[in-house]
Amino acid sequence: MVDEADGIVRVCSKSEVPPGSARAFAVGDKTLAVYNIDGAFYVTDDECTHAAASLADGMIEGDVIECCMHMGAFHIPTGKVMQPPCEVPLRTYQVVLRGDGVFADLKRNAAGELQ
Repeated sequence: MVDEADGIVRVCSKSEVPPGSARAFAVGDKTLAVYNIDGAFYVTDDECTHAAASLADGMIEGDVIECCMHMGAFHIPTGKVMQPPCEVPLRTYQVVLRGDGVFADLKRNAAGELQ
């Protein structure tokens, strides 16, 4: 559900994404990946910017997600490209935790800047 006033959407509950994992969730017309790195939650677009592959199906090493299709990689907290063949950064979203819910601010990136 989208909060029309602030652009914040509920993506999932914290318990749906165990530590060290990522899961994809459909939110409106987007598919978002939620990552749990040692209890810290991050949200990005789920689709790799290099090819149409789900990043939630990739491998997490520390705070980097490696795409399962061509092994390109991104820094989860910033979306920065870490490994080719990826060239375009991954879109990130600011995370808002409310109770057991993981919400994403679709108007702001992970650093809190307007997108």
